[in-house]
Amino acid sequence: MNTRFSRAIIASAAAAALVFGATVVAPSWAVPSYPSAAEVAAAKKNVSAKKAMIARIEKIVQELAVEANKLGRVAQIKGEAFNQAQDAVDAITAKVNSLQAQADAANAEADKAKAQLGQIAAQMYRDGTGGTSLNLFLNASVADDLLYKLGAQEKVAQQSDTIYNRSLAKQKYAQSLTDELAGAKTELATKATAAKTLFVEAQTAANAVQVKVDANNKLNKTFYSQLAVLQNTSAELERQRAEGLAAEARQNAGTSKPVAPELYAVGDADSGKVQIALDFAKAQLGERYVLGGMGPDVWDCSGITKAGYAAAGIYIGTHSATNQFNTMASARKLVPLSQAQVGDLMWYSQESSFNGDKYHVVFYLGGDMMLEAPNPARTVRIVPLRYGELFPYAGRPSA
Repeated sequence: MNTRFSRAIIASAAAAALVFGATVVAPSWAVPSYPSAAEVAAAKKNVSAKKAMIARIEKIVQELAVEANKLGRVAQIKGEAFNQAQDAVDAITAKVNSLQAQADAANAEADKAKAQLGQIAAQMYRDGTGGTSLNLFLNASVADDLLYKLGAQEKVAQQSDTIYNRSLAKQKYAQSLTDELAGAKTELATKATAAKTLFVEAQTAANAVQVKVDANNKLNKTFYSQLAVLQNTSAELERQRAEGLAAEARQNAGTSKPVAPELYAVGDADSGKVQIALDFAKAQLGERYVLGGMGPDVWDCSGITKAGYAAAGIYIGTHSATNQFNTMASARKLVPLSQAQVGDLMWYSQESSFNGDKYHVVFYLGGDMMLEAPNPARTVRIVPLRYGELFPYAGRPSA
């Protein structure tokens, strides 16, 4: 039985469940009162009315961005839950494969032992009571005296008993491995089902983000045009301005890098290896975010960090932000954010404890800039470091 599973298998099975079995619930959010073209035209004729209208439209744009960001964070958290569940599937799959090989070998040995016992039993049946031992007594050419005859009889008895006990031991060992294998297969089925369920939840959350962002983009085209009319600029300039305001709003969740004490001494980053990792990541700028993606042209947050450092020959953990953090922690390669260097990994978490899940991971580029595969609504990008929910330690894979 082939017990190997992969993210692709889980994803395709879960995607089918989404299409044929699950109901995707559309997100709900407040619907603001949007200004009409007539209202914008009327407001332009009066200075105070124009200012009020600009403030009203900008507020709507910012609120739409906040709602989308909230949904994006939910998608990231659920995506990380799926990645961890899939890690568990991968681990138990490896165990099942190992047990299968061991059980097959043990059962083959047990079958051989059974056959040997059968041969001994057949010989004893043909020879009658005493069997081979009696033949030794009666064969003068082999046995010279009574002491030898007695020793030969005892030796044959001991050998038969040893073969019998070894056969039983081999059969018991084979059965124990078979039982353990059956339990592991049951556990694998349970974990695979859980992973599929979490994928459905993550994909549903991702769909909600996309629905919201698509709706926002459609609305924002109108709002940017209205702002351009009011301020005698262009819709593109207004878009850039609105995104800047949204970025500032996100930064307001935290005004500075979290502070934490040094845990242990960590060496400097290997600049050569860091350059390879970042060159790889930068080559993916503009490519799509896809849950569970790790190339060649689709990525999620932990997929691009894993692939980037793999290009430099460095293993940073599995395809999971939490696992990558735990890998750095186990290797004693965590540094306070104040000591972060270019190429370090940084994480986002809703929990302050070390054992808490990390729902997002990014490359630190220095100068408070980062490279990330952020969420289903955005492509791989370089943006200013966000402080809200930023975990207070960075990881240095190349140290």
